[in-house]
Amino acid sequence: MKKLLCLLLISNFLFTPLFTPAKFSSFLPCYGDTIQGGISERGLRAQSRITDKKTGEGVGGAKIILPKQNYHTKTDRDGYFELDTSIDGTGILSVQKDKYKPFSMTVNQKTFEKPLELCIEKSDAHNITIDSEMHHLGDNSFSNNSANAGEFQTDALGPFFTKRFDLKNINRHSPVYLIIGSIIGIDTLTARSMGQNRRPNAYASAPEVYFNGNKIAEIQINGDGQKIKLPPNLIKRGMNEVTIKTGRNLMQTSYIDYDDIEFMNLSIEK
Repeated sequence: MKKLLCLLLISNFLFTPLFTPAKFSSFLPCYGDTIQGGISERGLRAQSRITDKKTGEGVGGAKIILPKQNYHTKTDRDGYFELDTSIDGTGILSVQKDKYKPFSMTVNQKTFEKPLELCIEKSDAHNITIDSEMHHLGDNSFSNNSANAGEFQTDALGPFFTKRFDLKNINRHSPVYLIIGSIIGIDTLTARSMGQNRRPNAYASAPEVYFNGNKIAEIQINGDGQKIKLPPNLIKRGMNEVTIKTGRNLMQTSYIDYDDIEFMNLSIEK
């Protein structure tokens, strides 16, 4: 029996923009094909496979990464792959292939009970990959009840992450978006109300997103495909800078207790 997945578009109050409305998406069981982060999840078959969204042909040499397990594998020449590892708790899966859009999605032990077929989309001159690594923000002090966290794979970088990137070829007169592929570990009150964590006596402020020193968004819940419209007046022709700051435990007043989160795959799309 096929299991079909689709995007659930969650209303804008879950994702708080400072300048313009932003969209947030997450996977739930549903009917029909979907496209998210450059990948269309079309159902489950005998073997997991990566195919080209436009041609339907298998994509050989695509890299599948599970950072939490420190696990890497690649598709064969016809796009098929298998995972020779167990998935404990919730983590992030990334698919990477030269000349294709980066992709990541939140996964757990149920995700691969049956094989997936994933269709990846070719990149173009308007797609810029800022960073494709997993990053852990916080202070390495977190509960097992933290949202989607399980056991974080990497040590925390500290309370914020900053990366510079070149936008010299971007047309500022067309909408430009910052994409955050996947993010887990957020313990806001909104995330708790949605059942994303089990911490009844604690919650955190939302992670904040800054562009060229200006706060442009807050992220209230965990999931995939954060899409943030960049204010045109802040875009520089040349080097630009994005910063992501994690939240703080609002129930702890005697010292600063940073919320531990992980995110992966930052990119720019028009």
